[in-house]
Amino acid sequence: MNDGFDFDFDLDELAPADDASADAVERFWSGDLRALSQHHTTPNGSHSFVVAHDQSVTWGMPGAPQVMAIAVARDLSRFTFTLETSYHATVSFAQAWLVERGCPPEKIAKIHGDVVKPADDLTLQVERQIRESGTRYAVLETHTSDFAPSETWTLARDCRAAEAPIRVFHEEWDHAVGTYTMREGAFADEDAAHAWLDDREGPLPEPQEYRYADGAVLRARAALSRSTGTPAIPKADVDAPRTPPAAPDRRPAQGRLL
Repeated sequence: MNDGFDFDFDLDELAPADDASADAVERFWSGDLRALSQHHTTPNGSHSFVVAHDQSVTWGMPGAPQVMAIAVARDLSRFTFTLETSYHATVSFAQAWLVERGCPPEKIAKIHGDVVKPADDLTLQVERQIRESGTRYAVLETHTSDFAPSETWTLARDCRAAEAPIRVFHEEWDHAVGTYTMREGAFADEDAAHAWLDDREGPLPEPQEYRYADGAVLRARAALSRSTGTPAIPKADVDAPRTPPAAPDRRPAQGRLL
């Protein structure tokens, strides 16, 4: 694994606890993975949590998510382990998936390596909101674009929203300055969200709760998020929903996340 990380999960003396873990081990290939963040529990090392960028995806189906979340749980008393992986369009959704599996959010928040940085406090706030969202967002679709516009979007249903429950989380990179922005949009239904994604007419409509949020509170939360580490960007879940691609397409990696 790059940047000093090691993909050796120390499973040599352990057996898969179930068929799903056995299949996951057979499919797992670390050669194209670039580690972005990881956390291992102590003192016994019973759990490992990793966020990685799967560089091989840039050669696969157009629009596929590129961020992989990896969760390993070891039962040292039974000499068994479980291994789960999940693909996501953005780092923050990968982090949320790991947090749901027991990883402390502050332990997986800091991203390492030479990656683009958040452009502003609102980006930090939206990412932290996703990372700590639990089961709040049900992901419906994702799309990742390596070329202009260099972006990802995640279409999700917000179970807490009484109005405009369909949310679009739009992430866009500015390679000239090495930064990216994350914004949240709210829509009444999926058709309205797709209409905006297809036409991009007008700004992304903000959720109603933004209009009532105290600006000082948002800034304070963003500052706290920045102090605990800022997620940068990359993307991938064998189980996660993704936008159906038109056809396979081998294309060179633009290096958006690198």
